[in-house]
Amino acid sequence: MSATALPHSGLDRDADSDKAPRPTLLSFAERSSLAVRLTLSMVAGGLLCIALIWRVVFPADQSLSELVAGLAALLVTVPVMTAAWDSLRHPSLHGMSDQLVALALLACWATGDLITAAILPIVMIIGHVLEERSLLGSREAIGALGRLVQSNARRLTADGRSEEVPTQALRIGDRIQLHAGDRVPVDGMILDGAASIDTASLTGESVPIEVQAGQPIMAGSVNLDGSLVVEVTSIGDDTTLGKIVALMHEAEAAKPPVTRLLEAYSGHYMVLILLVAAGVWFATGSTAAMLAVLVASCPCALVLAAPATAVAAIAVAARHGILIKGSAFLEQLAEVTSVVFDKTGTVTSGKLNLVGLHAMPGVAEGEMMALAASLGAESNHPVSRALAGIVQPELHLPLHEAREDRGLGMHARLGEDRIAMGRPALLASFGIVAHDMPDHDGPMVALSRGSRFLGWLMLADEPRPESFEALEDLRQLGLRRQILLTGDRAKVAQRIGRQLGIGDICADALPEQKMHRVLDEVQQGFKPMVIGDGINDSLALKAGAVGVAMGAQGTDVALASADLVLMTSDLRRLATCIRLSRRCRRTIHMNVAFGLGWTIILIVLAACGLLGAEGAIIAAVVHNFSTLVGMANSGRLLLFDETVAVPQAPTTSLAGAAAVA
Repeated sequence: MSATALPHSGLDRDADSDKAPRPTLLSFAERSSLAVRLTLSMVAGGLLCIALIWRVVFPADQSLSELVAGLAALLVTVPVMTAAWDSLRHPSLHGMSDQLVALALLACWATGDLITAAILPIVMIIGHVLEERSLLGSREAIGALGRLVQSNARRLTADGRSEEVPTQALRIGDRIQLHAGDRVPVDGMILDGAASIDTASLTGESVPIEVQAGQPIMAGSVNLDGSLVVEVTSIGDDTTLGKIVALMHEAEAAKPPVTRLLEAYSGHYMVLILLVAAGVWFATGSTAAMLAVLVASCPCALVLAAPATAVAAIAVAARHGILIKGSAFLEQLAEVTSVVFDKTGTVTSGKLNLVGLHAMPGVAEGEMMALAASLGAESNHPVSRALAGIVQPELHLPLHEAREDRGLGMHARLGEDRIAMGRPALLASFGIVAHDMPDHDGPMVALSRGSRFLGWLMLADEPRPESFEALEDLRQLGLRRQILLTGDRAKVAQRIGRQLGIGDICADALPEQKMHRVLDEVQQGFKPMVIGDGINDSLALKAGAVGVAMGAQGTDVALASADLVLMTSDLRRLATCIRLSRRCRRTIHMNVAFGLGWTIILIVLAACGLLGAEGAIIAAVVHNFSTLVGMANSGRLLLFDETVAVPQAPTTSLAGAAAVA
């Protein structure tokens, strides 16, 4: 029997939405249909047992036995014929099995073989139920995402009271309160409080993240400790979790390439099987052999070989924080031969960090860092934000009269001294000369106190802590051709490339130039995997064999252009993607080879009459066994597990100096 296409699971819609919530796994109508067919097969099985017992006990009187067997056959023939008729109206690869079984049943009725006419549908229906149960295992992993936020929330009223409301009743702008142990029902911005948040169900990361006021929080994550007040920013399908489920829907509905190939030749296959069955009947005159050929040729094992494996792989990927938009990308990912990286926000953190100090003689580095952090805390400029965190807040100095001169820097008073930090022009306005400028390819700021020039602070956007391991892991997988493609300056790109061991660097590239560079890679015969996170990467993501967006910081345009989305910034997930896709491809090839080989052997045995007088029943049992073997092999993918934690940035000598200060 064919496997019913299972619907998607999803988040509940908004309360005022005109769309009904999407069912989870099986709709009511599908559950009812499956239950009716299973019930009919069980009743028919009971009647069949009575008919067989009567035949043994009263061999001289077969009329009642035939009548009961006919009733049993009729009960299970109706749903089979209905399914076959539906498959004729809506042709599909799954429907071919229904049509072949229906032809076998018609032949049984025509020849008066009512026992076979009853047993055959019973065996096929039971096999179909087992196939559905196998598929539900992997799809349950997808459906579970949609149930993460199906709960109540504590909404704060205007007068500060807390009221319990369903998640669907929340609206953008509402304020909710989260206690320790609560699951976050919607996307929001933390207004008050601090806590550790577990995002494992969304990103696959086992290490909780620390959040505080001013930071975003995602639906589906869990508040481990602390109390938070959160303002709702997204609800329903617009939340991060809602987008994840939508992407899973797209991936589940997509057909693997092997399935599309089988569908293209399904008509030829049906004609071939009918010719073989007719030839067997004319050559042997054996109806049993002909029926066995029809049943043995049901391509269930082939039909489910790729979809079952793809659904399992997609569920495993989601568990690792990897969203795959279609099963076709699984096979493409297994075939990539080169990797193209964006720089900022992809292989680097996208944030400035203090990487060096150039202090004047007699100036302590700890003093410079404390002054720079204190001034940086008074501004929202990216350089100031980077410097504000180089020492602990309790080590910040008591400044007053802080002022920011746009484009120049910051200055303030510390006791009787004026502290200035910024461009040399800012210090010059106070009569201070900034000299001995070091050679540095990133941002630099000069620092002075009173009338004395203290030195330079050098900043840079550094590689992510896991980038080195991630790129080496890709090289071990055979992806040694790695390209750094960035719109940043050549000097900066070359420094990052040297640190990461990437020799092929394309800098100062506009979005169109990035796309052309990727297309050149394709024209040279490579299949590039392109990784990026910004709007300027969207064209390149589309041009590559597989586009991967960094979902944690990625823009909506990049996410829409990509084929895969990494929900975290952990680049080691790229190697996980490759290994999973290659294992998925091997599993599909194994299932297809096993299913095809088993089907051919079964057809040959049936055509030669080696399955005996009850060949159709034997073929049905063996056929379902082969299908379940393939499903079990696909289910082994669910054991794939490479969940790892993002490493913390190592403590630098500068951080150590800050602690001393």
